[in-house]
Amino acid sequence: MSAPMQNRTTAAYYIQAILSFALSGTALAVGIAYLPVGGWTRAFLGIGLLYTVTSAFTLAKVIRDRHESNEIVSRVDQARLEKLLSEHDPFRADGV
Repeated sequence: MSAPMQNRTTAAYYIQAILSFALSGTALAVGIAYLPVGGWTRAFLGIGLLYTVTSAFTLAKVIRDRHESNEIVSRVDQARLEKLLSEHDPFRADGV
């Protein structure tokens, strides 16, 4: 059969993604906190920030799950094809 899937991301890339997410979220939260507007406007923008972040996580999870399910289907199809090819004898005469 085929080799198991390898992780394509390095530890440095993983850490960079986490730090980038933390920095952007913190910068936006601080920006909202120091806006010269009323409390209700700040609260609205904060809720908008939380909604955007949770939506991004949900979208990433859905895309990852769909990709993984397509890979599983592809692996099953590949295994079936390999089985058929291994059982096929091109020199066998069916009618004889």
